[in-house]
Amino acid sequence: MPAVDNILFSRRRAKRFAQLLDEANGGRRHHVRSRVDGQLAPLVAVGQRLSVDPPAPEVDPEFRTGLRAMLLATAERDGMGTTPATAEPSVARPAATTARGSLLPAATARRARARGAILIGIAAGAVAVSGISAASENAVPGDALYGMKRSTERAQLALASSDISRGQLFLDFARTRLGEAAELRGDAIGYSAVLDDMDADTRQGIRLLTAAALQRAEPSSLDTVNAFVASQHKAVSRLLDGANRADRERTRRSLALLDTIRERSDALRDAIACGLPAPAGSDSLGPAPTTCPGDR
Repeated sequence: MPAVDNILFSRRRAKRFAQLLDEANGGRRHHVRSRVDGQLAPLVAVGQRLSVDPPAPEVDPEFRTGLRAMLLATAERDGMGTTPATAEPSVARPAATTARGSLLPAATARRARARGAILIGIAAGAVAVSGISAASENAVPGDALYGMKRSTERAQLALASSDISRGQLFLDFARTRLGEAAELRGDAIGYSAVLDDMDADTRQGIRLLTAAALQRAEPSSLDTVNAFVASQHKAVSRLLDGANRADRERTRRSLALLDTIRERSDALRDAIACGLPAPAGSDSLGPAPTTCPGDR
């Protein structure tokens, strides 16, 4: 059965590639070797470079505008967010039959239709997700496509292969919320709400990355935290320029959070350096480190 063997081999290669890429990005070591590791090494190197410095493709403005108009028209036509009307009773259909003429149970037929619908949905989603992301990437709270933008982010989290990858995604989302906040300055309610979401994404990402650093006793995840804090602090500080009093006060709370995160990261780095065990206590920023013996 060469066809089956090829399928299984391709699946093993894909699984091993995912493991190697996860390890290269700081994920859990799988402690296995495969004969295809040498073949996959160049692909892993490319994948790692893309994760560190992802390309920034430019979307054709005409395509973005056209897709946005189509999505808005579809949402209005299909009544997005409304409760669908009760469907009329369907006419009974004859049970499905096999090639031998035996009747399939109704439940089996329903499962088969459900699987078909799922496969069609996955295929359609794979084709459409890049277009939807492009059309909604500039959406801010209040825009019709903002929900699609956040749904795309949730899908990215669901596909992440490790806590480190999810932590990095949350920090990316925090950067995105910062861009949205810049568009909403002067709107007291909207601006504050977006910064609340930004701080929540920041805490989620920091909690995952600091926990990974302590569990692995490696500070590499803390390097990611420090780099994020440094760049994010500068960007958030720019929101103070020309801000009204309410926006300025709210912005300072986000800056204070970043200062606290930097202090936590430094304390965790010291705890790893002096070989302290992973702490049992934690808070919204993850593990709460104890003090090294020489610092008491």
